[in-house]
Amino acid sequence: MKLDTKDFEARMKKSIEAYKNELDTVRAGRANPNILSRVTVDYYGSPTPINQIGSVSIPDARTIVIQPWDATTLKGIEKAILASDIGITPANDGKVIRLVFPQLTEERRKELKKQVSKLGEDAKVAVRNIRRDAMDKSKDMKKNSEMTEDEQKISDKNVQDLTDKYIKEIDVITAAKEKEIMEI
Repeated sequence: MKLDTKDFEARMKKSIEAYKNELDTVRAGRANPNILSRVTVDYYGSPTPINQIGSVSIPDARTIVIQPWDATTLKGIEKAILASDIGITPANDGKVIRLVFPQLTEERRKELKKQVSKLGEDAKVAVRNIRRDAMDKSKDMKKNSEMTEDEQKISDKNVQDLTDKYIKEIDVITAAKEKEIMEI
């Protein structure tokens, strides 16, 4: 009986999705509403995502406009953005909040590229940890006589092939994001 790799593959796919979501929050000089996904506003005592208390729009490539449905939340949204790690000062005109993304400097691009590389390495570590779990399970199954040595070798090769596939996918995603950062 060979090792069933479906569960491990699903976990690797989840790691890739988490990595993509993490990359969406990297501010690359272009207006992207996903950078607000982690910012929550204290709305009547409960932390609420910005997109649930107002509309978020992108009128041009470097601007995000937040128009709250309840004007009394403007100050709270402004405070939440200032307290977050997105590094943009909001402009509040009494009706909407504007976030204007400055042109990226060469130094900032290099910082972002390093950040993306680190996130990519973290994603690879997550995939390799899943591989280790699968290999451990394979060893246990062999030790408990649930599979033969040949089946273990085949299972280990399948797990390694999966790992290589997802590591390569992470490399492609990382390279694309780094290219995007350097071109802006």
